[in-house]
Amino acid sequence: MSTRIPPKGVYVPSPTFFLPRDSSSSSSPESTHGQLPVDISSQTSHSIFLARSGITGLVLLGSTGEAIHLSRTERASLVSGVRKGLDEAGYPNYPIMAGVLTNGIDETLQWLDDYASAGADWGLVLVPGYFGAAATTQEGIVEYFREVAKRSRIPVLVYNYPGVTNGVVVQPETYTKLAGLENVVGVKMSHGNVSIHLQVGLDLGIDHEGFRVYSGFGQQLGPVVLFGGAGVIDGLAGFYPRTVVRLMGLVEGGELAGERRKEVQRLQYVVSKAEEFIVRYGIFGIKEAVFRVTGLGSLEKGRPPLLGGLAEGEWERGRKLFLEDIERVEQELKGT
Repeated sequence: MSTRIPPKGVYVPSPTFFLPRDSSSSSSPESTHGQLPVDISSQTSHSIFLARSGITGLVLLGSTGEAIHLSRTERASLVSGVRKGLDEAGYPNYPIMAGVLTNGIDETLQWLDDYASAGADWGLVLVPGYFGAAATTQEGIVEYFREVAKRSRIPVLVYNYPGVTNGVVVQPETYTKLAGLENVVGVKMSHGNVSIHLQVGLDLGIDHEGFRVYSGFGQQLGPVVLFGGAGVIDGLAGFYPRTVVRLMGLVEGGELAGERRKEVQRLQYVVSKAEEFIVRYGIFGIKEAVFRVTGLGSLEKGRPPLLGGLAEGEWERGRKLFLEDIERVEQELKGT
């Protein structure tokens, strides 16, 4: 059976939804150690909303999804619940990646095995960075993924996010080796080094039909896709999906000239401007925006230590500064 390769396009790294503290739930405070219970119903509704809006696929339980704050049982239940909900809503085989945010090979394989049983298509495996850039060698990264990939029941993508891995950056020449490993089918780069994106996306030593290059930032969509990238895994698309999907389609769809070029420039501008909302407010901004724009979830604080949120008046301030242009575009696209 051939390895399934993720399709090109726009993916959303979904936040994990939690039930309000005063809601009725099958999870008692004791069973969740005093933390808010996971809200699989809202998670599923958000996933269906994204599928209906043209989003290519989901990343569940990545960094935005707070996988490290959930138990093993909760992670498996969330993935299987979303898969079941998508199937019942008429989206069978809808692409799902699931995040693996741990450092040891044994535990990484456990997460991947659970995700395979729960219905995920791929594991998005964080580059291990506990010991930092000084001790984590490029050869060690290759060996780590070699051992993980050959034992995983589902294909894996490399997830390089230096901000949560003590500054570990995978170098372009390392990707050439990683792309040659069986069962390694792509990368998500969550850093601002566009040069690395382009070098890997244009590397003639890589089979780009078998190894996809995704940026973690929508503000990089145009240049990354124009120069060999497969798309983005972008938080903004979790609440303004149509605009990001439209931009992706235009950039990927042919020669950029005339009116098409003007529209790409306009859309990339409004997307990049809106991404500043996420740069400014981070995961708390994403959660608040999903609730404000889609009506899904709640404004409850999350699980410790992520107990922050937007201060009084910051939503309207951030919306006025960064989101009004993309709101208008999103409304235009809803009518088409």
